[in-house]
Amino acid sequence: MKPIERVGLSLQHKEADRVPVYPLLNGASRRLVGADYKTWANNAQVTADAYIKVTEQFGLDVIVTLTDLSVEAADFGQKIIYPESEAAHPDFKDRFIKSIEDYSLVKKLNPKETPRMSEHIKLCDLLVKAKAQEVPIVAFVFGPLGILGMLRGEQDLFMDILEEPEALIAPLDAITDTLFDYVDALIDTGVHAIMFDTLFASQSIMSKKMWVQTEGPLVRKLAEHVHARGCMVMIHNCGNGIYFDVQIEAMKPEAISFLHIPDDCTSFEDIKSKYGDKTTLIGNISPTWLISASTEEIEAECRKVIDAFKKDGGFILATGCEYPANATFDAAETMIRMASEYGSYKN
Repeated sequence: MKPIERVGLSLQHKEADRVPVYPLLNGASRRLVGADYKTWANNAQVTADAYIKVTEQFGLDVIVTLTDLSVEAADFGQKIIYPESEAAHPDFKDRFIKSIEDYSLVKKLNPKETPRMSEHIKLCDLLVKAKAQEVPIVAFVFGPLGILGMLRGEQDLFMDILEEPEALIAPLDAITDTLFDYVDALIDTGVHAIMFDTLFASQSIMSKKMWVQTEGPLVRKLAEHVHARGCMVMIHNCGNGIYFDVQIEAMKPEAISFLHIPDDCTSFEDIKSKYGDKTTLIGNISPTWLISASTEEIEAECRKVIDAFKKDGGFILATGCEYPANATFDAAETMIRMASEYGSYKN
């Protein structure tokens, strides 16, 4: 069975030949093509070559086009640091938005003409042409509030939401308008889904009520637009206490990629019971834990997760966030093997 068929059945909440699997081997893939992080993150052909190679070499069932969370923010003007061996990140000492007044600097962009978003569009086009008949291609997009947080800094943004909420309306609208054009360009390449990172929709950062009032209406409109274009909506959120309920209500996602148990659940079994028929569950092996875990421990954790989520489909085994970019591939290979052996629906 091809990955696209296997994942397609899972998204329909049907049992395939086995549980689909994709450790998020994103930054780690650069090592397979001998690229440094900056080149890998900014050269679509290099990134595509790396993703194709890692997918074929390890038999991954999904390609998610995450490079780093700074793609959109860089184009809006944020200075980015490119370390040699880890993901790009904003210059924490030089935020684009340094004061309330600087929110006025955020203007709508044409993503086809910006350096990093245009390169991501090109990446998706290359991947679709090379692999879309075999493997689902999922374009990764940071949510509006996440992008603004990159420009301002999360702590200052949080205080601004509390003290000067009106100042955020115009920049969030400009970012969202840009994302409408961005997802249109990504969908035009033929990707199967748009995966929005909605990190702020978790107890890690803000209350459920605050998220519903700030980012909720924006991602609702974006999700409705993606669905209207005939493309799937997925969510990635590795925050602690993710808000499944309000995100499902707002975005109607075909799948949610998560690391931690939702705020209104107490166990994996609880998640399956409450949400297993509403969306496909993707996760939720801890990538930081994998670094020090033994093969036996990884096998046991995979069995635990598969046992909880496997029945009736609607589940994809994955790391809950990006696989450690400088770690060996051993843990990923164990996960993939467990999906094939223990995750078989013939057992």
